[in-house]
Amino acid sequence: MRVAIGSDHAGFELKQHVIESLKTMGHDVDDRGTHNTEPVDYPPICADVARRVAKGDAERGIVLGGSGQGEQITANKIHGIRAALCNDLYSAKYSRLHNDANVLSMGGRVVGTGLADEILLVWFTTDFQGGRHVPRIEQIKEIEESQ
Repeated sequence: MRVAIGSDHAGFELKQHVIESLKTMGHDVDDRGTHNTEPVDYPPICADVARRVAKGDAERGIVLGGSGQGEQITANKIHGIRAALCNDLYSAKYSRLHNDANVLSMGGRVVGTGLADEILLVWFTTDFQGGRHVPRIEQIKEIEESQ
């Protein structure tokens, strides 16, 4: 699977680890930055990742920051994106199972590398359940279209 990934300076170290984990899992990774720990604003990077997913240049996206909150909010501003902040396994599972999330957000100051690997495994191996959740996703799309 092609995965676009980006972070700010606070998420950089976790991003480097996640990239290696994704490659080990067999994914093709598109690193959108940042490429060091120098302070940088996250919105342009997260929007870039989300746009790549929305356009189909990547099947999924990952955005990382200190907490992951601002990164998730930014990604969700892009039409067609359902970004989920998953700093735990339950959120990772249900963001895919019920919400068909296409962008994962994590906080580098919240999640250690071991937990990040577990979150990645759950997030990338959990399929959207469909069924009763499809009308809800459609309602989200309708709200998005109305804006």
